[in-house]
Amino acid sequence: MHLGARGSQAERLLDFLRWHEAETIYLVGDIVDGWALRSNWYWPQPHNDVVQKLLRQARKGARIVYVPGNHDEFLRGYYGTHFGGIEVIEHTIHEGADGRRYLVIHGDIFDLVVTQARWLALLGDRAYEFAISVNRVFNAVRRRLGFPYWSLSQWAKLKVKNAVNYIGAFEKTLTAEAARHRVDGVICGHIHHAVMHDAFGLRYVNCGDWVESCTAVAEHADGRFEIITWTETDSRQRMPEPVEQVRAA
Repeated sequence: MHLGARGSQAERLLDFLRWHEAETIYLVGDIVDGWALRSNWYWPQPHNDVVQKLLRQARKGARIVYVPGNHDEFLRGYYGTHFGGIEVIEHTIHEGADGRRYLVIHGDIFDLVVTQARWLALLGDRAYEFAISVNRVFNAVRRRLGFPYWSLSQWAKLKVKNAVNYIGAFEKTLTAEAARHRVDGVICGHIHHAVMHDAFGLRYVNCGDWVESCTAVAEHADGRFEIITWTETDSRQRMPEPVEQVRAA
């Protein structure tokens, strides 16, 4: 979500949350962007509204599990605690409706750039912020011309060979970690690339983000997973088909 960063598309996320509820909601890291807030405080009303919406869902009985990432690493000192009904844990195992088990983890601890070269990660984060700024201008022009949202920054990233190789290595590493936990798959975030496949022998699911792709992963009552892309800010323009969703990641 990267709440607190200018690139966070909190309005779209809020619209998504108005249309979707779940028994269990996994917040798979980088929910609050502590890196961005330290350098420049930015917390508009829509970001606060997202937090309040999640807290209301917790009060209504939804189980909300918060797995911190590298951008909200300040919460890693609070594993095992609850904030307004939201559990903070390092990682967890989700058992699907069909009995399959999934490791739920952010994934940054398997990123050598983050763990071994923090300065490079911070530099890359600055470059990423610039790309997102360009993306905002690009989509503002598209809206004026009557075109729907399209992520220029994500398209460019997937056209760079080194980025594609990095994504593949990340997916393979996370799948191997799931195998080490003796589960059937992994649900993660971190690299902002929403995808679901079985290329490495186990199910790999990445929920994407609410900066570029505006995606979430939902589980249906039969255990089937779906990547939901939510790119319209006005729900009156996009009426979602009714689906039975019991959990979302």
